[in-house]
Amino acid sequence: MEALVELLHSKGCSCVIRNGEVVREYYQRGVKDIYTLYTVEPEFLRGASIADKVIGRAAAALMILGGVKKIYADTISLLALETLSKSGVEVSYSQAVPHIINRTKSGLCPLESATKELESLEQIFAAIEKFLSSQT
Repeated sequence: MEALVELLHSKGCSCVIRNGEVVREYYQRGVKDIYTLYTVEPEFLRGASIADKVIGRAAAALMILGGVKKIYADTISLLALETLSKSGVEVSYSQAVPHIINRTKSGLCPLESATKELESLEQIFAAIEKFLSSQT
């Protein structure tokens, strides 16, 4: 995991994922990269290790649904930690925060807000799909 974290920081990636010997760097904001992998190439997430700058509840749900085994986050929300604690995913992080804030720092991240009251991973996934479809 140390090598992934080093790559995350040295390359300025949003996240770095390793599955077996394959390591990939990602640069999009939010959950777009994880969502695309989960919907288009889910086998790459199965058993993978991820180093990510920021993990909120939506990203955590996608990682659980995708079968990720190890996660490191520079910043992780308490909602994400709570969701991950029920999944058996190994998690480490630099700092845990009450919630992820939006890019303008004026309130909650839209997905953190949209998923905070949802019960199941499937409900969270549906909220992510709705949010991302409204962004195009």
